[in-house]
Amino acid sequence: MNKSRPGFRRTLRAASVFGLCFATLASPLATPMAIAQDLSAIKVPPRFSRPASNTDEGGLWGLMDREEVRLKRSPLTIQDQALKEYLTELVCRLSDGHCPDIRVHAVRTPHFNAMMAPNGMMLVWSGLLLRVENEAQLVAILGHELGHYLERHQVEQLRAAKNQAVLSTMVGMVGGVGGFLGQMGLMANMFAFSREHEARADRMGMRLMRHAGYDGREAAVVWDNLLAELQVTGGKEAGKRGDLFETHPATAGRRDELLQLAGDVGGELGADRFRKVIAPLRLGWLQDEVKRGQYEESLVLFERMLKKDPQDVEVLYARGEVYRRRDEAGDVGKALADLDRASRLAKAPADTFRALGLVHKQRNDRAGAVQAFETYLAQAPQAPDAGMVRSYLEELK
Repeated sequence: MNKSRPGFRRTLRAASVFGLCFATLASPLATPMAIAQDLSAIKVPPRFSRPASNTDEGGLWGLMDREEVRLKRSPLTIQDQALKEYLTELVCRLSDGHCPDIRVHAVRTPHFNAMMAPNGMMLVWSGLLLRVENEAQLVAILGHELGHYLERHQVEQLRAAKNQAVLSTMVGMVGGVGGFLGQMGLMANMFAFSREHEARADRMGMRLMRHAGYDGREAAVVWDNLLAELQVTGGKEAGKRGDLFETHPATAGRRDELLQLAGDVGGELGADRFRKVIAPLRLGWLQDEVKRGQYEESLVLFERMLKKDPQDVEVLYARGEVYRRRDEAGDVGKALADLDRASRLAKAPADTFRALGLVHKQRNDRAGAVQAFETYLAQAPQAPDAGMVRSYLEELK
């Protein structure tokens, strides 16, 4: 499949930019009375029975079962057992008895998203895991997705169409897409919920989050952080325009309504545990983010990370790579500063020295380039591009 086609990009962007997983914006139906309601009064339903295969819901379950089999075989499915167990533990802590029916799959794609199907399959994208700062923020998203599942919004949406041909269309759409990312994008669009569903999932998600002991105020922080990324390319109106946001109300009330739902109780953050689990995978996710090519958004993300930890060597490397690849006026100097700084810190990624060598080469600093490339080869002698780097050294010497 040609992933450069505008239609594919629109589908994937609509599926990924904070949309489905975390209710981009609050529903206009979320009145002050609804916001002020006692979240503890929201009841979690009992476990669901599998529907008969000859029903509309049974057909949707069967479709998602088949997609889950394909998902397990995909090279983009993250096979890290510690991460899988961690995500499953969080979902079980939140789901109030539904744990046996839910399977969580982490998927390596740099966009911010998660989604859940009515058969209990949940997908969490690595771009989301890269962006959240602690366990509470992650739980806010997982809780929202569980809200859709527990309130059976996917099934309500299907039945609202009042047309059995809709399910057949879904099967054809998903089955006919070449490429796993395309399948995920279309699956996400299938579960694009109404404003009322989003508001209800917000309330159920916050109920689950607070009942599990987490600080519900972190849900608003997730929104603030993502909106800051979008504003750099969309201006102050980010969140009000575009394929995803056309059916959602203005963003101004989103953060405030989440904070009202959360209250001032406080709770667990879980930052250290979260960082420990993702640490072995984080560098690859940072590299995926750089390769995404949305450099202005990535710079906002990396600068936020570096404000929290100015010595974060992986992020220094990633930001240097963004400057090197963007190559606008002044970017070479910025790339050199970040990469040189990262190279002097403990545990600098080997790729830091490759990127540093390329910057020195661009600046005609032969000695600096040779030193950086030799360090890279010493640390990563079996790297896929080792032969190319050796050819650079021959040229420079």
